[in-house]
Amino acid sequence: MSLRITNQRIWVIIGIISLGWGTAPIAGRVGIAEGIGPSTMAAGGSMVAAVSVWLMIGLMRRRNLVGPAELRIGLVLALLAVLLPQQARYLALANASAGFVTLVNSLIPLGTALVAHFMLAEERLNVGTTFGLLLGLFGIAALILIGDSGITDGGDPVMAGVMALTSVVCISFAGVYAKRYAGQYSVLGVTGVQLAVGSVAQWAVGLAVDGAPFGHSTTGLLAILYTGTVGMFLPLSLYYFLIRHVPVVFSSVISYLIPLVAVSAGVLLLDEQVQPGILLGGVLVLSGVVVTDLVRIREARRQGA
Repeated sequence: MSLRITNQRIWVIIGIISLGWGTAPIAGRVGIAEGIGPSTMAAGGSMVAAVSVWLMIGLMRRRNLVGPAELRIGLVLALLAVLLPQQARYLALANASAGFVTLVNSLIPLGTALVAHFMLAEERLNVGTTFGLLLGLFGIAALILIGDSGITDGGDPVMAGVMALTSVVCISFAGVYAKRYAGQYSVLGVTGVQLAVGSVAQWAVGLAVDGAPFGHSTTGLLAILYTGTVGMFLPLSLYYFLIRHVPVVFSSVISYLIPLVAVSAGVLLLDEQVQPGILLGGVLVLSGVVVTDLVRIREARRQGA
């Protein structure tokens, strides 16, 4: 029996996804504050997510999910969607607030549109998307150059901005690469491969950079568990479910809710600050995302007409 998708269920799913992805950087900063190195936090979260995915595959009794295509694509995405962006993102979280980093990550749809322009013949930038991209880039410049990190001690907005932007670029390339081969692989199989391989690679980096992952506090370990389950596995699984069942306008809402959740939770739970540079940069970045989404929604409706 199929699940009936009502508007109420759709909004509940959107809320869970936004809460998970929005609070993941909060848990990341909690773990870093407990003395866990950024590389180890990234590795731990990816490992928990990988174990969760393979447990789900086992419970679903799905066989033959991983073939040559899944291995090839999964290995590429392990680098572009897991290892590089996660390492960069947690280095950014060590140097700025969760709100700062999440606002930069909001540029992923814009970055994906730019990469797709050069890699996919059918995906070309138009005037609206280009304007949205420029707004987003001005927002990043404001976040970095004004010098507000959102934290009181040890903040480095330049380092955080560069690392967060590196994460955006990697994930944008990963999204376009995955789209190029869409329909030729099992999404679940590729997800399992990329998380498993990516987590192993991140542990190698973590051991080299942070040392042996022993002696951490219970709070730190719970932060790792949270990022892997509530912050990665759960929202990712629900997002794949959502985009298969609802119009694009619903999934676009998530792009606006995640920064709101991250900024609000950072202020309430970690005493992070909404400084002028973050406010100005955030407005510009989100304006760019809104413009791009409006163009995307209009094109989707035109094609469906």
